Amino acid sequence: MTLDIATIGFGEAASTFAPGWRGVGAAVRAYDIKLDQPLYRSAMAQTLRAHDVNQCATLADAVSGPGCIISLVTADQALAVAQAAAESISAASLWFDMNSVSPHTKRAAGALIEGAGGLYVDVAVMSPVEPARLAVPLLVSGRHASAGAAALTQLGFSNVRIVPGDIGRASAIKMIRSVMVKGIEALTAECVLAAEQAGVLDEVIASLDASWPGADWGFRADYNLDRMLAHGTRRAAEMEEVVKTLDTLGTGSQMSRSTAERQRALGALGIVPAAGLPAKLAALALAAPVTRPLPDATAQGGAARVPGGHPTPEAAAFPGGKDVRRVDVRMGESQP
Repeated sequence: MTLDIATIGFGEAASTFAPGWRGVGAAVRAYDIKLDQPLYRSAMAQTLRAHDVNQCATLADAVSGPGCIISLVTADQALAVAQAAAESISAASLWFDMNSVSPHTKRAAGALIEGAGGLYVDVAVMSPVEPARLAVPLLVSGRHASAGAAALTQLGFSNVRIVPGDIGRASAIKMIRSVMVKGIEALTAECVLAAEQAGVLDEVIASLDASWPGADWGFRADYNLDRMLAHGTRRAAEMEEVVKTLDTLGTGSQMSRSTAERQRALGALGIVPAAGLPAKLAALALAAPVTRPLPDATAQGGAARVPGGHPTPEAAAFPGGKDVRRVDVRMGESQP
Protein backbone atom coordinates (compact mmCIF):
# COMPACT_ATOMS: atom_id res chain seq x y z
CA MET A 1 0.00 0.00 0.00
CA THR A 2 1.29 3.46 -0.88
CA LEU A 3 1.81 5.77 2.07
CA ASP A 4 1.35 9.51 1.66
CA ILE A 5 2.99 12.00 3.99
CA ALA A 6 2.81 15.77 4.00
CA THR A 7 5.30 17.53 6.25
CA ILE A 8 4.80 21.14 7.23
CA GLY A 9 8.28 22.51 7.81
CA PHE A 10 11.39 20.87 6.44
CA GLY A 11 14.14 21.59 8.92
CA GLU A 12 16.40 19.29 10.91
CA ALA A 13 13.70 16.84 12.03
CA ALA A 14 11.84 16.41 8.73
CA SER A 15 15.05 16.14 6.70
CA THR A 16 16.32 13.50 9.14
CA PHE A 17 13.11 11.47 8.92
CA ALA A 18 12.61 11.76 5.15
CA PRO A 19 15.09 9.06 4.04
CA GLY A 20 13.43 6.58 6.38
CA TRP A 21 9.99 7.46 5.09
CA ARG A 22 11.19 6.91 1.55
CA GLY A 23 12.66 3.61 2.70
CA VAL A 24 9.22 2.28 3.67
CA GLY A 25 7.82 3.33 0.30
CA ALA A 26 6.13 6.56 1.34
CA ALA A 27 5.37 9.36 -1.09
CA VAL A 28 6.52 12.50 0.70
CA ARG A 29 5.50 16.07 -0.03
CA ALA A 30 6.43 19.19 1.92
CA TYR A 31 5.71 22.83 2.40
CA ASP A 32 8.12 25.14 4.22
CA ILE A 33 7.64 28.86 4.79
CA LYS A 34 11.12 29.45 3.33
CA LEU A 35 9.60 28.65 -0.08
CA ASP A 36 7.79 31.99 0.24
CA GLN A 37 10.99 33.90 1.04
CA PRO A 38 13.14 34.94 -1.95
CA LEU A 39 16.34 34.78 0.08
CA TYR A 40 15.81 31.12 1.04
CA ARG A 41 13.51 29.75 -1.68
CA SER A 42 16.17 28.31 -3.98
CA ALA A 43 18.10 26.59 -1.19
CA MET A 44 14.94 25.06 0.26
CA ALA A 45 13.79 23.81 -3.13
CA GLN A 46 17.21 22.24 -3.65
CA THR A 47 17.01 20.58 -0.22
CA LEU A 48 13.63 19.07 -1.06
CA ARG A 49 14.91 17.72 -4.36
CA ALA A 50 17.96 16.24 -2.67
CA HIS A 51 15.66 14.32 -0.32
CA ASP A 52 13.33 13.22 -3.14
CA VAL A 53 10.47 15.17 -1.56
CA ASN A 54 7.75 16.77 -3.67
CA GLN A 55 7.54 20.52 -3.23
CA CYS A 56 4.16 22.07 -2.43
CA ALA A 57 3.64 25.64 -3.54
CA THR A 58 1.37 26.49 -0.61
CA LEU A 59 0.33 25.16 2.76
CA ALA A 60 -3.12 24.48 1.35
CA ASP A 61 -1.62 22.27 -1.36
CA ALA A 62 0.20 20.24 1.27
CA VAL A 63 -2.71 19.66 3.66
CA SER A 64 -5.49 19.14 1.12
CA GLY A 65 -3.92 15.99 -0.31
CA PRO A 66 -4.23 12.42 0.98
CA GLY A 67 -2.43 10.74 3.85
CA CYS A 68 -0.83 11.82 7.11
CA ILE A 69 0.21 15.37 7.89
CA ILE A 70 3.17 16.01 10.19
CA SER A 71 3.66 19.48 11.64
CA LEU A 72 7.34 20.20 12.36
CA VAL A 73 7.66 23.97 12.63
CA THR A 74 9.14 26.27 15.25
CA ALA A 75 7.28 26.40 18.54
CA ASP A 76 6.12 29.97 18.03
CA GLN A 77 4.47 29.03 14.71
CA ALA A 78 2.74 25.78 15.70
CA LEU A 79 -0.66 27.29 16.49
CA ALA A 80 -0.64 29.66 13.51
CA VAL A 81 0.13 26.75 11.16
CA ALA A 82 -2.74 24.70 12.61
CA GLN A 83 -5.09 27.65 12.17
CA ALA A 84 -4.06 28.14 8.55
CA ALA A 85 -4.18 24.42 7.78
CA ALA A 86 -7.67 24.09 9.21
CA GLU A 87 -8.98 26.06 6.24
CA SER A 88 -7.89 23.38 3.75
CA ILE A 89 -7.24 20.09 5.54
CA SER A 90 -8.83 16.98 4.05
CA ALA A 91 -11.48 15.37 6.21
CA ALA A 92 -10.25 12.48 8.39
CA SER A 93 -6.58 13.28 7.75
CA LEU A 94 -4.34 12.46 10.68
CA TRP A 95 -2.56 15.59 11.90
CA PHE A 96 0.57 14.77 13.92
CA ASP A 97 1.63 17.78 15.96
CA MET A 98 5.29 17.02 16.75
CA ASN A 99 6.08 20.56 17.82
CA SER A 100 7.59 21.33 21.22
CA VAL A 101 4.77 23.43 22.65
CA SER A 102 2.71 23.64 25.82
CA PRO A 103 -0.36 21.47 26.49
CA HIS A 104 -2.48 24.62 26.20
CA THR A 105 -1.10 25.35 22.73
CA LYS A 106 -1.67 21.74 21.64
CA ARG A 107 -5.25 21.78 22.89
CA ALA A 108 -5.90 25.01 20.99
CA ALA A 109 -4.36 23.56 17.82
CA GLY A 110 -6.31 20.35 18.29
CA ALA A 111 -9.58 22.21 18.51
CA LEU A 112 -8.84 23.96 15.22
CA ILE A 113 -7.84 20.79 13.35
CA GLU A 114 -10.68 18.65 14.69
CA GLY A 115 -13.16 21.46 14.12
CA ALA A 116 -12.20 21.26 10.44
CA GLY A 117 -12.65 17.49 10.29
CA GLY A 118 -9.04 16.42 10.86
CA LEU A 119 -7.85 13.85 13.40
CA TYR A 120 -5.37 15.50 15.78
CA VAL A 121 -2.61 13.53 17.52
CA ASP A 122 -0.42 15.07 20.21
CA VAL A 123 3.12 13.78 19.62
CA ALA A 124 6.10 14.47 21.88
CA VAL A 125 9.56 13.86 20.42
CA MET A 126 11.57 12.80 23.45
CA SER A 127 15.19 12.96 22.26
CA PRO A 128 17.30 14.58 19.53
CA VAL A 129 16.38 13.18 16.12
CA GLU A 130 20.04 12.48 15.42
CA PRO A 131 21.34 9.84 15.59
CA ALA A 132 18.10 7.99 16.42
CA ARG A 133 16.22 8.98 13.25
CA LEU A 134 13.03 6.86 13.05
CA ALA A 135 13.99 5.12 16.30
CA VAL A 136 13.51 8.40 18.20
CA PRO A 137 11.18 7.91 21.20
CA LEU A 138 7.70 9.28 20.52
CA LEU A 139 4.87 9.72 23.03
CA VAL A 140 1.34 10.13 21.65
CA SER A 141 -1.87 11.14 23.37
CA GLY A 142 -5.40 12.24 22.56
CA ARG A 143 -8.50 10.39 21.44
CA HIS A 144 -6.87 9.47 18.12
CA ALA A 145 -3.68 8.19 19.77
CA SER A 146 -4.27 4.54 18.84
CA ALA A 147 -4.85 5.30 15.17
CA GLY A 148 -1.93 7.70 15.25
CA ALA A 149 0.47 5.21 16.82
CA ALA A 150 -0.47 2.59 14.21
CA ALA A 151 0.12 5.06 11.38
CA LEU A 152 3.46 6.22 12.81
CA THR A 153 4.61 2.61 13.08
CA GLN A 154 3.62 2.06 9.46
CA LEU A 155 5.70 5.11 8.55
CA GLY A 156 8.77 3.46 10.05
CA PHE A 157 8.86 4.90 13.57
CA SER A 158 9.93 2.05 15.84
CA ASN A 159 9.67 3.56 19.33
CA VAL A 160 6.10 4.83 19.71
CA ARG A 161 4.27 4.73 23.04
CA ILE A 162 0.69 5.74 23.77
CA VAL A 163 0.23 7.89 26.87
CA PRO A 164 -3.35 7.47 28.11
CA GLY A 165 -5.16 10.77 28.31
CA ASP A 166 -6.29 13.75 26.32
CA ILE A 167 -4.42 16.09 24.01
CA GLY A 168 -1.72 17.77 26.05
CA ARG A 169 -0.65 14.83 28.20
CA ALA A 170 2.25 13.80 25.93
CA SER A 171 3.35 17.41 25.55
CA ALA A 172 3.21 17.96 29.33
CA ILE A 173 5.81 15.22 29.76
CA LYS A 174 7.97 16.81 27.06
CA MET A 175 7.67 20.34 28.43
CA ILE A 176 8.45 19.43 32.03
CA ARG A 177 11.38 17.26 30.94
CA SER A 178 12.77 20.25 29.02
CA VAL A 179 13.01 22.22 32.28
CA MET A 180 15.85 19.87 33.15
CA VAL A 181 17.36 19.12 29.73
CA LYS A 182 17.51 22.66 28.37
CA GLY A 183 18.18 24.06 31.83
CA ILE A 184 21.28 21.90 32.20
CA GLU A 185 22.43 23.17 28.80
CA ALA A 186 22.08 26.77 29.93
CA LEU A 187 23.82 26.11 33.25
CA THR A 188 26.62 24.32 31.44
CA ALA A 189 27.15 27.31 29.15
CA GLU A 190 27.17 29.74 32.07
CA CYS A 191 29.63 27.57 33.99
CA VAL A 192 32.18 26.99 31.24
CA LEU A 193 32.08 30.57 29.96
CA ALA A 194 32.89 31.83 33.45
CA ALA A 195 35.51 29.12 34.03
CA GLU A 196 37.25 29.95 30.76
CA GLN A 197 37.26 33.66 31.53
CA ALA A 198 38.71 32.99 34.99
CA GLY A 199 41.37 30.69 33.57
CA VAL A 200 40.18 27.69 35.60
CA LEU A 201 38.28 25.66 33.02
CA ASP A 202 40.35 22.49 33.37
CA GLU A 203 40.09 22.59 37.17
CA VAL A 204 36.32 23.12 37.11
CA ILE A 205 35.77 20.27 34.63
CA ALA A 206 37.98 17.98 36.70
CA SER A 207 36.06 18.85 39.86
CA LEU A 208 32.72 18.14 38.19
CA ASP A 209 34.01 14.82 36.87
CA ALA A 210 35.15 13.91 40.39
CA SER A 211 31.72 14.71 41.81
CA TRP A 212 29.85 12.82 39.06
CA PRO A 213 32.10 9.94 37.97
CA GLY A 214 31.47 8.89 34.40
CA ALA A 215 29.57 12.07 33.47
CA ASP A 216 32.42 13.37 31.26
CA TRP A 217 31.60 17.05 31.73
CA GLY A 218 34.07 18.16 29.11
CA PHE A 219 32.22 16.17 26.46
CA ARG A 220 28.84 17.23 27.85
CA ALA A 221 29.79 20.92 27.85
CA ASP A 222 31.01 20.65 24.26
CA TYR A 223 27.80 18.91 23.16
CA ASN A 224 25.52 21.31 25.03
CA LEU A 225 27.24 24.39 23.60
CA ASP A 226 27.00 22.86 20.14
CA ARG A 227 23.22 22.43 20.49
CA MET A 228 22.74 25.94 21.85
CA LEU A 229 24.82 27.65 19.19
CA ALA A 230 23.14 25.71 16.38
CA HIS A 231 19.58 25.64 17.70
CA GLY A 232 19.39 28.19 20.52
CA THR A 233 16.73 30.32 18.84
CA ARG A 234 14.45 27.33 18.33
CA ARG A 235 15.15 26.00 21.82
CA ALA A 236 14.35 29.39 23.32
CA ALA A 237 10.96 29.31 21.61
CA GLU A 238 10.39 25.88 23.15
CA MET A 239 11.37 27.21 26.58
CA GLU A 240 8.84 30.01 26.23
CA GLU A 241 6.25 27.25 25.87
CA VAL A 242 7.73 25.56 28.94
CA VAL A 243 7.24 28.82 30.85
CA LYS A 244 3.59 28.88 29.79
CA THR A 245 3.20 25.30 30.99
CA LEU A 246 4.75 26.01 34.39
CA ASP A 247 2.83 29.24 34.88
CA THR A 248 -0.42 27.38 34.15
CA LEU A 249 0.54 24.78 36.76
CA GLY A 250 1.41 27.55 39.22
CA THR A 251 4.74 26.03 40.25
CA GLY A 252 6.98 28.93 39.21
CA SER A 253 9.08 29.40 36.07
CA GLN A 254 12.04 31.55 37.12
CA MET A 255 14.73 29.09 36.06
CA SER A 256 13.05 28.32 32.75
CA ARG A 257 12.72 32.01 31.90
CA SER A 258 16.47 32.40 32.37
CA THR A 259 17.09 29.26 30.34
CA ALA A 260 15.12 30.78 27.46
CA GLU A 261 17.19 33.97 27.72
CA ARG A 262 20.51 32.13 27.61
CA GLN A 263 19.42 29.81 24.78
CA ARG A 264 18.18 32.74 22.70
CA ALA A 265 21.32 34.78 23.30
CA LEU A 266 23.71 32.08 22.14
CA GLY A 267 21.56 31.11 19.17
CA ALA A 268 21.36 34.75 18.05
CA LEU A 269 25.14 35.00 17.69
CA GLY A 270 25.01 33.06 14.43
CA ILE A 271 28.16 31.07 15.20
CA VAL A 272 28.62 27.83 13.27
CA PRO A 273 29.82 25.46 16.02
CA ALA A 274 33.42 24.38 15.57
CA ALA A 275 34.67 20.98 16.71
CA GLY A 276 35.78 20.84 20.32
CA LEU A 277 35.05 22.87 23.44
CA PRO A 278 38.16 25.13 23.22
CA ALA A 279 37.27 26.17 19.66
CA LYS A 280 33.70 26.99 20.67
CA LEU A 281 34.82 29.05 23.63
CA ALA A 282 37.33 30.91 21.45
CA ALA A 283 34.60 31.72 18.93
CA LEU A 284 32.33 32.95 21.71
CA ALA A 285 35.09 35.16 23.10
CA LEU A 286 35.47 36.82 19.71
CA ALA A 287 31.72 37.15 19.08
CA ALA A 288 30.77 38.49 22.49
CA PRO A 289 33.61 39.78 24.69
CA VAL A 290 33.00 39.77 28.43
CA THR A 291 30.68 42.53 29.64
CA ARG A 292 30.75 44.33 32.96
CA PRO A 293 28.41 46.92 34.46
CA LEU A 294 30.10 50.29 34.75
CA PRO A 295 29.55 52.40 37.89
CA ASP A 296 27.78 55.18 36.01
CA ALA A 297 25.37 52.75 34.36
CA THR A 298 24.15 50.46 37.13
CA ALA A 299 21.34 52.68 38.30
CA GLN A 300 19.66 52.92 34.94
CA GLY A 301 18.64 49.27 34.46
CA GLY A 302 18.00 47.44 31.22
CA ALA A 303 20.35 45.89 28.69
CA ALA A 304 23.16 47.79 27.03
CA ARG A 305 21.91 49.84 24.10
CA VAL A 306 23.26 51.16 20.86
CA PRO A 307 22.35 54.67 19.67
CA GLY A 308 19.18 53.39 17.99
CA GLY A 309 17.87 52.13 21.32
CA HIS A 310 18.30 48.39 20.75
CA PRO A 311 20.28 46.05 23.04
CA THR A 312 23.80 45.37 21.81
CA PRO A 313 24.51 41.79 20.68
CA GLU A 314 27.24 41.56 23.31
CA ALA A 315 24.86 42.47 26.13
CA ALA A 316 22.28 40.02 24.82
CA ALA A 317 24.79 37.20 24.58
CA PHE A 318 25.85 37.59 28.18
CA PRO A 319 22.66 38.87 29.86
CA GLY A 320 23.42 40.67 33.11
CA GLY A 321 20.23 42.58 33.76
CA LYS A 322 22.02 45.94 33.91
CA ASP A 323 22.93 48.75 31.55
CA VAL A 324 26.47 47.92 30.50
CA ARG A 325 29.18 49.00 28.15
CA ARG A 326 31.37 46.40 26.59
CA VAL A 327 34.59 45.98 28.52
CA ASP A 328 37.15 43.79 26.82
CA VAL A 329 39.27 42.81 29.80
CA ARG A 330 41.95 41.36 27.55
CA MET A 331 42.71 44.80 26.09
CA GLY A 332 41.75 46.90 29.11
CA GLU A 333 39.54 49.05 26.91
CA SER A 334 35.99 50.24 27.44
CA GLN A 335 33.93 50.40 24.28
CA PRO A 336 30.45 51.93 23.92
